[in-house]
Amino acid sequence: MNKLISAMEAASMIKDGNRIMVGGFGLVGCPLTILRSLQKSGTANLEIISNNLGEPGKGLGVLVKEKRVRKGIGSYFTSNPDVVNAFQMGELEIELLPQGTLSEAIRAGGAGIAAFYTPVGAGTEITKGKEEREIEGKTYILQPSLKADIALIKAHKADELGNLVYTKSARNFNPIMATAAKVVIAEVDQIVKKGELSPEEIVTPHLFVDYLVMKEEEIV
Repeated sequence: MNKLISAMEAASMIKDGNRIMVGGFGLVGCPLTILRSLQKSGTANLEIISNNLGEPGKGLGVLVKEKRVRKGIGSYFTSNPDVVNAFQMGELEIELLPQGTLSEAIRAGGAGIAAFYTPVGAGTEITKGKEEREIEGKTYILQPSLKADIALIKAHKADELGNLVYTKSARNFNPIMATAAKVVIAEVDQIVKKGELSPEEIVTPHLFVDYLVMKEEEIV
């Protein structure tokens, strides 16, 4: 199967109302080529699981500015003033999760675990309304796992089969998101022949990857 598709083909798979995971920490390790095509597609009413919602005018920040994101689930939104403004205006719903809880919720979703107990955030506003349970004298809250219709991730290198290699800090949420969505689309810097990647350097096996998109440099 040829997994290589264009960024526009990738964007066309995302439909109004979809829940999508987007890898990256800030703009590092974020599939910016695919997001630029998604911005052109007009798709709206999206629920996005990501550490943050881009920066002003960059990445997911453009979708927020155009009011095409219905809900954001993540940890760090205040670096983008447009997200804060949209939330305060009632135009954007936010579900705030501690970063470790966010990561574990995605990992659990990929592992088939429905929910897990964590002590993080117990007794604070961010866990208000969630089930609580005392275990060995300590309060824990029940956190549901997270899954998505589509995951948009970023890797450094892929082979033709879709095995993925990451580099430096771009190996953040991308590997776990690859396990927790019905369809996984990986944007990559380079594609090599099958057999050229060492098994020891492969982080995401090809069975998790449905499509590949080549990174394109942004034209200013």
